[in-house]
Amino acid sequence: MHSQAFQEIVDFRRSNRLFDSNTPVPDEVIQRSLERAALSPNSSNMQLWEFHWIKSKDALAQMVPLCLNQNAARTAQHQVVFVTRQDLWKSRAARNLQQVQNSIQGEPNNGQKAGLRYYGKLIPFLYTNDPLGILHGVRWLLGWVMGAFKPFYRPGGKAEQRIVAHKSCALAAQTFMLSVAAEGFHTCPMEGLDRVRVRKFLGLPRGAEINMAIAVGLGTEAGVWGPRFRVPLEQVVRVH
Repeated sequence: MHSQAFQEIVDFRRSNRLFDSNTPVPDEVIQRSLERAALSPNSSNMQLWEFHWIKSKDALAQMVPLCLNQNAARTAQHQVVFVTRQDLWKSRAARNLQQVQNSIQGEPNNGQKAGLRYYGKLIPFLYTNDPLGILHGVRWLLGWVMGAFKPFYRPGGKAEQRIVAHKSCALAAQTFMLSVAAEGFHTCPMEGLDRVRVRKFLGLPRGAEINMAIAVGLGTEAGVWGPRFRVPLEQVVRVH
């Protein structure tokens, strides 16, 4: 029904590297876009992310050198740093478990029982790590043995958990950028930044990681570096 409207949003969304410094972006645009980003799909509904909204002029100015003085950072009206919080898995799992428990009225149904097992037992098994890596070995062995007989999820260790958290966080970042585009403004996701100094600036704990920083503003013609260039679909799409 709304295919054409979405196509227009996708076409409008470009990585704009130079914003109009004289045109503000209302806080409401960022607020709505963050609310939409929080609705993004994510692994097991664990929501292992944080969105750090940088909007004061002083904070934005401090971020400029940390983003290697990119024009997008220098002219941004707002920045949002998307952060993974793999270290919060226990509290997020407990919250989900509580949600399931709160939904039970009397005897739990099959879906509720599955939810209790999932967040009470399976998630701790998948996310718990020990200094010697014993649990990782147990998970790997289980996946190898069970996978030899039937399709089976192959659980991994910290590296796999980290990948899952970053995938979910990146989905939220994309939702945010599409939302900003729908509001008539532009974004630029920035890879060029000093992650160590950004972590310190944001006061992030050891278990948090930077996924990406996104600058927001009203884009300019000079901020778009030519027409989109993409590898032909026939080189990247495989139909099975």
